[in-house]
Amino acid sequence: MKKNNGFQQRKKSARLWLIVVLMLCLVIFPAGCRDDNDFEWPEQINIGYLRVPNDETIAKAEQYFEDYFADKGIDCSFIVFDSGVDANKALLSNSIDFATMGHTNAVIALATGIKVELVWIHEVLGKAEQLVVRQNSGIERIEDLAGRQVATVFASTAHYSLLNALRDAGIEDQVTLLDMQTADIVAAWERGDIDAAYTWQPTLDRLLAEGLSLVSSEEMAERGVVTANVLLARQGFSQKYPILMADFISALAKAGDLYRADPEKAAQIAGDELEIPTTVASEQMSGSLWLTREEALSEAFMGTSADPGHFVQVMHDTAAFLAEQQSIQSIPTYEDFAAFVNPEWIEQSLQSEQN
Repeated sequence: MKKNNGFQQRKKSARLWLIVVLMLCLVIFPAGCRDDNDFEWPEQINIGYLRVPNDETIAKAEQYFEDYFADKGIDCSFIVFDSGVDANKALLSNSIDFATMGHTNAVIALATGIKVELVWIHEVLGKAEQLVVRQNSGIERIEDLAGRQVATVFASTAHYSLLNALRDAGIEDQVTLLDMQTADIVAAWERGDIDAAYTWQPTLDRLLAEGLSLVSSEEMAERGVVTANVLLARQGFSQKYPILMADFISALAKAGDLYRADPEKAAQIAGDELEIPTTVASEQMSGSLWLTREEALSEAFMGTSADPGHFVQVMHDTAAFLAEQQSIQSIPTYEDFAAFVNPEWIEQSLQSEQN
């Protein structure tokens, strides 16, 4: 009888331990202990993007995001932003979950306390952004812009490159800079109100049709002025849905793989999506550096969760420049940027394909 009681006690204890283990599993590893179909996914993911020929444009056109999210019952909503200024406002109001912008506006997001993190580098900018002047304007080099009016989107990567180009030429105090959105730049150009503009697609193509390029961001990068389009994620989203974060990166990586395997096809897809000629899309894409996930995790760029990469320093240096221009009030520390640049989701994206 005592032997039987001991057995019952051990059986009862085993059940209690099983319950405790299951409860801990649900608390600590909620995604791993539930079936995807049972997990409470968001009904919709709101994605802010730029109309530029990059991996996100291809992923959108080819419905790669839907490949990862549709079976979870998640819709994808895409919202166009002309620049990172408006995208940051949307992130601040929790209106969107992801936003693509130039890295300069990502610096501003951190400096102004928006609860976001940098999770991907779409491309290191090259010919996708250029300083264009009118043909027959008498302007043949950057020094000739002294006394002229030049438009750009303030606080953008184009603005950052332009200021550095003017500084290198020694005329930063001799040029009138005008803050305009891209659509306004085209209108001002057509009216003859501006002499030059530093901008990106699709505005760039309109200006090049009757203008000449003085310098591109590819040339500025060779001088050490690196600019990039990056992806920010709202922390409230990334912390709640780690699986979706890895999936999002995987969709972008798939688009990048398509471009590397068949650049001509990728350019046609991007051109059709943006309604620009394939040749123009191809030139813009070939002039920028598209990173693989492994390259993004290298020391030259984002680094790993354990060891921050050089892009953290690029962000910190950009912050110092923006503070000098009074675009931000204070400069976040290097440690702030090391926490802000988060390669964790790239790492998880790679791990998910190895499992």
